[in-house]
Amino acid sequence: MHPQRFWTCAGLFMAVAFVSLIPGRVWAHCDSLEGPVVQDARLALEKGDPTPVLKWVNKEHENDIRGAFKQTMAVRGKGGDAKALADRFFFETLVRIHRAGEGEAFTGLKPASDVDPGIAAADKALQAGSANELAKHMSAAVAEGIQKRFAVAVEKKKHVADSVEAGREYVEAYVNYIHFVESVNRLASHGASHLHHEADAHAE
Repeated sequence: MHPQRFWTCAGLFMAVAFVSLIPGRVWAHCDSLEGPVVQDARLALEKGDPTPVLKWVNKEHENDIRGAFKQTMAVRGKGGDAKALADRFFFETLVRIHRAGEGEAFTGLKPASDVDPGIAAADKALQAGSANELAKHMSAAVAEGIQKRFAVAVEKKKHVADSVEAGREYVEAYVNYIHFVESVNRLASHGASHLHHEADAHAE
């Protein structure tokens, strides 16, 4: 495997693993009011055309979104609070159906502050048309994660024969180190799972 490809993919894994360990912020990006799903929803409402959001749902749910869009457009024309409520209804319906298509539960729309900085940086890279800075930053984060786990395993190995408890501490450090590297390599070799809940998280 080419080193650059390995570290780029490894960096993405680090972001996935890190975010998945933060309670209340797991995969909040799709649920965010500033995320790409809601951004496209705002665009669709402005244009009066649901087409921009249809890519976010499976084909079998397209009519559900079209129906929700039609209802929203009928109500938001009244302006004021009715418009705000109608827009919110459409955002929540769209995100809920999108999340269901990923096998994930919808727990409500989140503020932009709930989006992990790493994921926000990934979106920013797409907008800029270059992933160079993102790859450099994430590669450094993964390298640090590997070095940290390696150092702990090496230190614990020095005392592996001191006692049974010391041996267990080494095994714990060894498993943590090996699983982390294994998960990075699996992602680099096979790519990320589409379903969020299938992503491995061995960042500790």
